[in-house]
Amino acid sequence: MKYLSMILTMLMLTMNMAFATPYKGNAKTARIPEGTRMTLELLQTVDTMACQEGDSFNLMLLADQKVDGKVILPSGSVIRGSIKKLKSSKRLSRGAVLYLDFDHVVTPTGRQIPISLSVYGIKKTTYDGGIYQTLGYGQALQDNWTKTCDITKVATNYGKRAGDVIPGSQYITAPICALGGALGGFCYLVGDSVADLFKRGDEVTLLKGSTLEVILAQPIDIPIS
Repeated sequence: MKYLSMILTMLMLTMNMAFATPYKGNAKTARIPEGTRMTLELLQTVDTMACQEGDSFNLMLLADQKVDGKVILPSGSVIRGSIKKLKSSKRLSRGAVLYLDFDHVVTPTGRQIPISLSVYGIKKTTYDGGIYQTLGYGQALQDNWTKTCDITKVATNYGKRAGDVIPGSQYITAPICALGGALGGFCYLVGDSVADLFKRGDEVTLLKGSTLEVILAQPIDIPIS
């Protein structure tokens, strides 16, 4: 019993020392406020064709983050994320939807700090933050109509330029070219709209080296000593 008591006492002293020394209670931190915007560079390609939910990816911070003029998170810092959710592309031009999750940032001292970021500045995002290329047949029709208008506009402008060669001829060539452009655009609209009924929507591809604009959804405290 005497030896057992001594062993237990030594174990308790060892545990007290282990738990008493890992961190300093007066460690200083600097806060990067909520709403801070950052530019990140993808260190590998993220593609809805090749990736799955849960797959991880890395990004690199492109600009120093400063507090009171002091750099607390330098450019080159790595931010790690994962694919939160992925919706596959389907018929009727319903494209894939990619949801990104940003897990943590690696500080200059090697610590991993949880981070909450939201992507902004990408036009083709869903109401809940998903990234897409084609959302469905309705959007495909809108894109086709825009293309039809562009075809008509280009043809009309081509007819107007005839006046630069023969003054006054644009009053004849512009209406003819406009009519031709309208007919060509209409054929494109009908043909492509029928095709969009049967084809799958586009995949989402974020290439290695491309940049993402993100905004800090919650403040983050970075240890500085």
